[in-house]
Amino acid sequence: MKKVNNHPQIEALLDDNEQVLTLIYETLYPRVKAFIYHNKGSDKDAEDVFHNALFQLIVRAKTTGVVIKTSFEAYFLVVCKNLWYKEINKRKKEIRYDDAIKINQKTDYHVDCILQQERWDLFRDKFLKLSSNCQELLKDYFAKVSYDAIVHKFSYKTKNTAFQRIFKCKARLTQLVRNDVRFQKN
Repeated sequence: MKKVNNHPQIEALLDDNEQVLTLIYETLYPRVKAFIYHNKGSDKDAEDVFHNALFQLIVRAKTTGVVIKTSFEAYFLVVCKNLWYKEINKRKKEIRYDDAIKINQKTDYHVDCILQQERWDLFRDKFLKLSSNCQELLKDYFAKVSYDAIVHKFSYKTKNTAFQRIFKCKARLTQLVRNDVRFQKN
């Protein structure tokens, strides 16, 4: 099946065109940030949503293709809004059910613990196969260190450079995990 990407911005993102990425960041990030602020989010939430939307868009374009019937901007903003709404719903559920967690069957609990440990072992093994730079970068990313701090720590030129590097490290880690026999069994 041929991957169809009908917008030049998507093709430019797939070609790692930093000018287009910078333009998208400069024009759309302020709008995403304003939306998330208006809906009880923070700077960090806006950064996470924006970068996750870019990541998802690029992955979708590479795997199945993306056909956009509106403008790229409108499409991207809808993706960001949907990601934020999902995050809000997730947070509501976490708060609502925090005190009501019950383990009905100890067997299920133990099976879940074993599966989680196996997944963690697979992740850790593959994480250690990354370059030391990628490992440090992803540690900061997973610890929710701000992009400004990452830019400063790694002496990157811009936030976009940090985003691209994180994206490439995450993609490499994902590829390593998916190619492992342990992942393919589950």
